[in-house]
Formats: sequence, structure tokens, C-alpha cells
Amino acid sequence: MGNKGWSQWVRPGAPGSRTTRLELFYDLVFVLAFLNVTALTTSHPSATNLYRCLLVLGLLWWCWSGFAGLANYTRADQGVLPLVGFVTVAATFLLVLSMPGAFVDQPGGLNGPLVFAVSYLLVRASQLAVFGWLARGDRARLRRWLLLVLLPVVATALLVAAAFVRRTTGDGAGTTVQLVLWTVALLVEYGAGVALGGTYWVVVSAGHWAERHALMVLIALGESVIALGIGPGFVNGLPLTWPVVVAAVTGIAVASALWWAYFDTLALAVEQALHRTRDPGARARLARDAYTYLHLPIIAGVIFFALGIKDVLVEAANPETPAWGDPLGLSWILVLYGGVALYLLSLAGCGMLALRVLRWPLLVEVALLALLAPVAARLPELQALVLLALVCVTLTAAETLGGRRRRRRVRQLALEEQRAAEIEESRWRGEHL
Repeated sequence: MGNKGWSQWVRPGAPGSRTTRLELFYDLVFVLAFLNVTALTTSHPSATNLYRCLLVLGLLWWCWSGFAGLANYTRADQGVLPLVGFVTVAATFLLVLSMPGAFVDQPGGLNGPLVFAVSYLLVRASQLAVFGWLARGDRARLRRWLLLVLLPVVATALLVAAAFVRRTTGDGAGTTVQLVLWTVALLVEYGAGVALGGTYWVVVSAGHWAERHALMVLIALGESVIALGIGPGFVNGLPLTWPVVVAAVTGIAVASALWWAYFDTLALAVEQALHRTRDPGARARLARDAYTYLHLPIIAGVIFFALGIKDVLVEAANPETPAWGDPLGLSWILVLYGGVALYLLSLAGCGMLALRVLRWPLLVEVALLALLAPVAARLPELQALVLLALVCVTLTAAETLGGRRRRRRVRQLALEEQRAAEIEESRWRGEHL
């Protein structure tokens, strides 16, 4: 990493840097984004609406990944970077506000699809402007930067085209063309990431990179807890009944099992693998594949689970429904069980890619959920949720007990690293503070 572009306005990141408080402040708007991405569904989670959720989530994730990469390469709380962050937050907030009308413009106010497209371009432009500043005076880097700038421009042009397509075609054909344009926009950004590799991912601090992605998984899991606490029916004064208690406890049990499956050892082990990868090209590929790409379906799975659990709690709290709820049905079983299965399958892929370890219990859990899904779809909602909790908790415990030696090694290494960092920090504070 050359020093030519650095100045008091943009300072370089360091190999040992961690997440700053300012970055956590910026992430608050992404918490709002994750809470609102499911607003694209209706009371019935059709395939079209769920696909819209995935498209919006993919673009949101790309916005966040760009900022995470910028904060890894530079110091996010120094120089001009806080101002860039505030622009990112404001543009992302507008993007979130426009999400309910991102595909179909709502009556009154500004054009939702256009606001979404312009906000997306503003987020990406604010990030790329810093890289352009750093590339000044270096013709080779400037040429690469111009190629990077072209990508969000093309993606935004496709989103703008999608904003007008419903006005010129019928609803059925318009929806299809619109989804195709959004899909191509997403493929332009993500496909270029595969083609350009290290031009996109320059990981200065492995610890910062791993911590940022782990925090976003935690935020997504937090949405499932929030969905349990503020479901629409529950906060409107419906009584606290035993079905509500069962739904809340089993929902927390599933969320806890999902947390354990990621944070107990996998997050630590993948971060350690990223630290051990010294070659910049290999580190860039690992950061791209294990984190940027594979963490997207991890978060998507949690968000779908949160969407399903919200519906179950509303039904459980409604005194007009049967005690255990109505049969869950195929659509909601795909959201609830499918979301958990997607999360677990992505964890297995992440472990296989980064650690060359196949986590068989996760695959068994996914297979078991697939086998039980047709049965659970005919069960009352609370019974289907209890069945999901039993599968998740049982197999998570089995994996933990079965991999005790590997678990002990990973966690001991993480503890030793933490102690070494604490000793060094204490020494420095004793000398300078």
C-alpha cells in the first residue's frame, strides 16, 4: 500500500485496527434497513415479493460492504472520513425510506424507484470518491478507479430504467422486466467483484474486517429478537397468553442456537484463517468469498426467519385464532424453515471455504429441516415453531459436544490473542496516560 495519496484528510488504516465507535454509529441506519427490507412483502410472502427482498438486500449489502472496505483501508474516524460517513448515512436513510416503493411508486410524494436509484448512487459515489482521491497522481491506479466508478453508474442506470418500465408495459410484463433489470444491476456489481478481485478487496486489518461482518450478523439476529418483542399484534394491547409465552421462548431458543452456530467457534476460526493468510491476493479472495459473498445469504436467512417469527407471534397473540394457531402453510414454512436452512447452509459453506472443514451436523440439520418442512406446513404455527426449536437446539448441542477438541483449540487461541492485546494496551496506557 503506497503512501502517495495519504494526507491529513485521509489517513491509512493499520493492520491491528478494530471497529471504531463512529462505524457503529453508521451501522444504526443499516439496522433500520434490515428492519424495513421485509416491508416489500405483503401478508402473503409470494415468490415475487421475497425475490424483491433479496434484490434490495443485495444492493444494501453492497453499499455496506463498500463502506466496510473503505473503513478498513483508511481510518474512518480521522480527517474527512467522518463527513463521508455522514453522507453515506444520509443517503442510506433516504434509500431505506424509499424501499417500500422501490419497485412500485406509491401515490403522493417523490417517485420511490427513482429516489432509491439516486440514493444508491450517492452511497456508492461517496465511497469511491475517497479511493479516487487516493489514486490521484498514479495513472495505473486511476485507470482501475475509473473502471470501479463505471460499475455503480451502470447499475444505477438499470435501476432508473426499471423505475420507468411499469409505466410503459402492463403489470405482468412490467414486473418481469423490472425484476430482470434489477437482477442485472446486482450481477454487474457482484460479477465485477469476482472479475476484479483484489482491486475491490484490500484487507489491511483482518481483525477489523472479521469484526465488522460479525457485528452485522449480530444486528440481523437482533432483528429476530425485535420481531418477537414488537410484533404488530402484540404491541397493540393483545393479552400476554400462554401461546405468546411459548412463541417468545421458542423464538429466543432458535435465535440463540443460530447465534451459537456462528459465534461460538466459526467466527473466531474464520478470522484466524484470515490472519494467517499473508499473501494479499489470497487474503483478498478469502475476504471476498467467505465474508462479502457468503455473509449475504447468512444475513438473508436470519431476516427471513425474523419475518416468519413476527407472523407466528402475531397469530399467537390474536385471541381470535386457535390456541396453537392455524396451520402454517407452505409459503410461511418456506420463509421460516427456509430462512434457518439458508443460514445454516451458508455457515457450512463459509467453514468449508475458509477452514477446509465440513461441518456435518449443519448439513444434517438442513436436511432434517427439508424433510420436516412438508409435515410442519400442516401443523399449527406454534407447533411448527416448537419443532424448529427442537431441531436447532438439539443439533447445535450435538455439534458442540462432538467437536470439543477443535472448539477448545480455536477458543484457546482467541483467548490468548485477547490477553496479549490487553497486556499490550495496559503497558501502553501505563507509560503514556
